[in-house]
Amino acid sequence: MKSRYIISALALMLSLGSFAQKDQLKALEKAIKNFEPSAVKNALSAAESVIGSATDQEKAQFYFLKGNALLELANRNMETGKNLKEAAKSYQELLATEKKLGKNKYSVQAENSLTDVKNKLINSAIKDSDEKRFKESAEKLYDAYNLNPKDTIYLYYAAGSAVNAKDYDLALKHYEKLKELNYSGQGTAYYAKSALNDEEEMFNSKEDRDKSVKLKVHTNPRDEKIPSKRGEIYRNYALILVEKGEKDKAMQAIQEAKKSNPDDTSLALTEANLYLDAKDYTSYKRVIEEVLQKSPNDADLYYNLGVISGTSQNQTDAEKYYKKAIEINPNYSNAYLNLAILKLDSDGKLVEEMNKLGNSAKDNKRYDELKVQRENVFKEALPYLEKVVELSPNNLEAKQTLLNVYTSLDMTEKYKALKATMN
Repeated sequence: MKSRYIISALALMLSLGSFAQKDQLKALEKAIKNFEPSAVKNALSAAESVIGSATDQEKAQFYFLKGNALLELANRNMETGKNLKEAAKSYQELLATEKKLGKNKYSVQAENSLTDVKNKLINSAIKDSDEKRFKESAEKLYDAYNLNPKDTIYLYYAAGSAVNAKDYDLALKHYEKLKELNYSGQGTAYYAKSALNDEEEMFNSKEDRDKSVKLKVHTNPRDEKIPSKRGEIYRNYALILVEKGEKDKAMQAIQEAKKSNPDDTSLALTEANLYLDAKDYTSYKRVIEEVLQKSPNDADLYYNLGVISGTSQNQTDAEKYYKKAIEINPNYSNAYLNLAILKLDSDGKLVEEMNKLGNSAKDNKRYDELKVQRENVFKEALPYLEKVVELSPNNLEAKQTLLNVYTSLDMTEKYKALKATMN
């Protein structure tokens, strides 16, 4: 007879446990509906304490509610990064549980919520980056990548944010993963202008863009080639190794990358840059000549060579390469802009010397000489800046610089005309 009472008592305990779990889940659901942060946190903690012995159906419901609660806390700017990450984890546990059960009561909603979490992580990471919180940005971008490892671009962005945060060990880890995946990011971006506000927007695919244009929701479609990021990845990877005093390992990484990507000129440019940093000019010129032989009509290549030369204070070569890029592609806006910057670069030194002069006859004479030199600098930069504004009318920075040049050269009418376009 005793055994009967023991069984009954055990059954009663299991029944009471089941009621407790259901009650806690109902309380959590109600707390989320009538949202008040402390009440939600208390209900979540209470439900979590009894869910261990729950059925899989009850666990699925709990994971769903927990994800919703954490997502709502994040939406209210409460520990945004942490709560978004935990919400994603809870939704993923729900999906795994319902997959095991062969049901999808909450799965569709959870998948939509995961997409929402990912978008919020990315937007929050962008905001962090804009406000110089690079460490937080790197963490959120990496979490976004983990939600869908096919979106390798977010691992690439996470590595960049880690570099900006000066967390070089983390950046190195991300770049090593990108190397392992042989990620390039090369492709095509698809743009069209909105018929509502005439602002250009980017689409996920050519099909989406073309469909929108066909429906006349967008106009002026254009494609833009996205260059390979592989060279930048290996360059940053190599530069971090150099920073850590591992120069040989850095060069070895570049050589290995070139073996598997022999036609990627960005890798060769990275190699050349390393030689340049090491003041190994013989090797630098050898690599550059090899690259030019492979791509004699590549405007982007000459532009990148111009950037490398300019960074190394070799302005003569920089100017030569930018002009070659323009010769190949007369509409290369960035090449014109960098030529203007090259010309204007000497203006700061001239102004600095002018400000140090006194009022003696000798100083006044020197002042007049420097003033003429400044005018010549502006005259040399002028046609390049005007071309930039012609090719890229929305480049406000170039317009403002051109306004300053017009002012310095007393070109009042042109100043007024350009200023009117900005107003």
